[in-house]
Amino acid sequence: MGDQQGILNSQSEAVVEDPLKMNDVETSKNRSLSQVLSVFVAGVALFSDGYNIQIAGYMIPVLTKIYGPSVVTTSMKTRLSNSILIGDIVGMILFGFCIDRFGRRLGIMATTFLLVFGIILATAAHGVTPTGLLWMMVVGRGVAGVGAGGEYTVCTAQALEAADEDKYVQQHRGFLVAFSTNVAITSGFVGSSIASVVILAIAHDEARDIVWRCAFGIGIILPLTIFIFRMRLVNSTQYTKHAIHRNLPYKLAIKRYWKPLLGCCGAWFLYDFIVYPFTLLVPEVVSGFSSSNGLLETTGWSALVNAFSLPGAFFGGFLIDRIGRRQSCALGFLIVAVLAFIIGGAMGPLRAHFAAFVLMYGLFHSFLSVGPGNCTFLLASESFPTPIRGHFFGVAAGVGKAGAALGTQVFPQILARYASALEGQQAIFLIGASLAVAGAAVVWLLVPDRERQLECEDALFRAYLEENGWDVSDMGVRHGRVGERDEKHENGP
Repeated sequence: MGDQQGILNSQSEAVVEDPLKMNDVETSKNRSLSQVLSVFVAGVALFSDGYNIQIAGYMIPVLTKIYGPSVVTTSMKTRLSNSILIGDIVGMILFGFCIDRFGRRLGIMATTFLLVFGIILATAAHGVTPTGLLWMMVVGRGVAGVGAGGEYTVCTAQALEAADEDKYVQQHRGFLVAFSTNVAITSGFVGSSIASVVILAIAHDEARDIVWRCAFGIGIILPLTIFIFRMRLVNSTQYTKHAIHRNLPYKLAIKRYWKPLLGCCGAWFLYDFIVYPFTLLVPEVVSGFSSSNGLLETTGWSALVNAFSLPGAFFGGFLIDRIGRRQSCALGFLIVAVLAFIIGGAMGPLRAHFAAFVLMYGLFHSFLSVGPGNCTFLLASESFPTPIRGHFFGVAAGVGKAGAALGTQVFPQILARYASALEGQQAIFLIGASLAVAGAAVVWLLVPDRERQLECEDALFRAYLEENGWDVSDMGVRHGRVGERDEKHENGP
């Protein structure tokens, strides 16, 4: 009887345990699906950001034809281009701090709201005078920029941590994160050019008020479409285990990570200083080859030039996991420098062969994506542990966007200072080449090449904090609530 009772008890225990195991498996599958969805949604969100940033470059010529150069002055063009970049800087730094303290999910919700609200303001812009209308547009794009900048930080951190959840995925983390960041943003740039061509074709190549309103308004579709998915996203495992919600050890963190922070800031600053003005100036540079080009033709050629960035981003994504992040970034910078020196030095002959110029300019954009375009996101997120990833990534990305804002301010002024378009274009390409060489040097000398599991750096950071007398007992989240311990990780990682 005793043996039978023992068997019955064992069977009873098995019956109790099996559902628990099944629940664990089901929970694991659900979480894996959630993380894959996180990466996908991050990519869609950054596609939207790329579209909304770039669309101004195609609409400024339209606005100039509608309201005249006396209203759409060089200064106003710069404001229209820079307003979203200034908002980016604010959003990147602000939400970099917020997502480390309050979670990735809360940041996602807030950034979506700001982006949508800003797009609505810009699309519906009105004013008593044309100048007042443009200022309203500047304000709206600035608000959208805060949301877009926040999404850079939130989406990159979420995509990186989600891609680290599975051992197989970790081997391809570089490509996966590159795909959901730079490939997505570059696709948004290309999407904005295609949308501009289609809208202008429908408007019969005429500059009308409805053209720029439609172009801006399209940017609201994707953020609203993915909003329901974003509401279902959960914080990553890395964040749940290692988050620090109060009394962040800033001094210790800066002491340990000042060098990679400086390197990531410098590399991103130089990259954005090059890529944004050269992307926004594509219509102006292309139109300089012929005074007879209409809006549709100029926009079409510009779309072709910017489209070269997309295959470069894909190729660079594969290259990252094979030769390394730092190596890919430095190589891309150096090839860009060579191409820019060639274009600048041979601008005279190239003006007689427009197709050759388009090819060279397209390759210039392509290798910007191959190297720093893909790698700045990875380097600025992998170089730092989870508890401070949002902070330091936000700072690096914000400094990068400061470079973009400065570049879009400086390069048009350089073009305007020269009597001929040829001399101005030669100057900006030669300056761009010099900046690319500096970017390669910064990356190689200051930025580490970390490709290991994120948990490794998190464990090293925790050990570093303990060695310096910092209390690590408050690290982690319980049941997804801010400021509470996770009972599963009571004894650390």
